[in-house]
Amino acid sequence: MGIAAILVTVLCMCSLSLSDPDSGTKVGDPTQGKQARRDLPEEPEPTSPVSDLDNTYNYILSRLAAMDQAIHRLNVGHYTLDVKVTQLLDRVSRLDSTLGDVEDTMQQISLLTKENLKEIGRLEGCQKGRRVGYKCYLVYRAYETYAGAAQKCLQRGGRMAMPRDRKDQEALADYVKAFFQPGNWPVWLGINDLRSEGLYLFEDNSRVTYFQWRKHFLSSQPDGGKRENCVAMASDDGDWWDNYCDRSMYYLCEFEA
Repeated sequence: MGIAAILVTVLCMCSLSLSDPDSGTKVGDPTQGKQARRDLPEEPEPTSPVSDLDNTYNYILSRLAAMDQAIHRLNVGHYTLDVKVTQLLDRVSRLDSTLGDVEDTMQQISLLTKENLKEIGRLEGCQKGRRVGYKCYLVYRAYETYAGAAQKCLQRGGRMAMPRDRKDQEALADYVKAFFQPGNWPVWLGINDLRSEGLYLFEDNSRVTYFQWRKHFLSSQPDGGKRENCVAMASDDGDWWDNYCDRSMYYLCEFEA
């Protein structure tokens, strides 16, 4: 073999050693890396930690700004409500003051009305009733219990009739008999033994010393014991009878002349 043949053989062997025995691709082929990269899936590029921090910071700032606006609106609403409450309290205070004035006026009117009723009752008693000495007596033809009659006489500026001696008793008996004639109607007097059985007192709490009890063999008075504790006068003869205090009957008031 000549030198030229040997050189050709060596060159051929070098070329084979530089080739890929499996794929036939030569080592150092610039298309080999590109082919491999096309076969593998592409991975996403990693995000920067600095950009994530910026996003979080901006989000927090936006939320704080929203909270600040909400707190501002709440403060404004609270201030408005406080102003309205203050105005309402001022109005209530003025109304309370006005109401107090109205109540004072009503009390004055009530007192004047009561005084007027008393004066009217006294004048009525002396004009329509019977005058005896320094007293005027008037019969009221309205059914009342003993307590109710006592209250009515007080409202009219007087008291239930309290005959203290024979002169008063005879004058009242004559007046009541003439008022109801020819009938017989009992009328309440201002006498009772409610405090203690058998201890008869007038409406002014003074003790009764003169009595005009009915005396009869069939029905002597008083006969009610602890059950009948209030005294009424019979209109036919002026005698006194003890009665149940809750019985309703006419009554007799007395007034200062």
